[in-house]
Amino acid sequence: MIKKHIFISLLLMILPTLAGCSLISTHEQTPIEMVAFSSLTDEEQALIPASPKDSSVEKVRVNEENNSYMYSNVGNDQVYAVTFNHTGTNTSGDLVVYVDLDKETVIGKGFTLK
Repeated sequence: MIKKHIFISLLLMILPTLAGCSLISTHEQTPIEMVAFSSLTDEEQALIPASPKDSSVEKVRVNEENNSYMYSNVGNDQVYAVTFNHTGTNTSGDLVVYVDLDKETVIGKGFTLK
């Protein structure tokens, strides 16, 4: 009888802990470099000599120059520019992917000027 009470007491202490664990969000945000990389075509991905992590992320103002590369802008005056290093060619600069401030939505891409 005592063992049964101990078991029930332990169960009542453990259940709230287990229930609370399921309420904790395990959603981890994908790194912005990987969001940008996954939006690239196979040909564009082939330009990256090493890893998508070999890139720089910078918050930039939307201006006439970079706005022409954006196919969707949600009206923000700033966006993230993910520049993939060492992707330039003889005719163009490095590949840049523009990501919305939500860090999940790709809104454009293009090459920097040489």
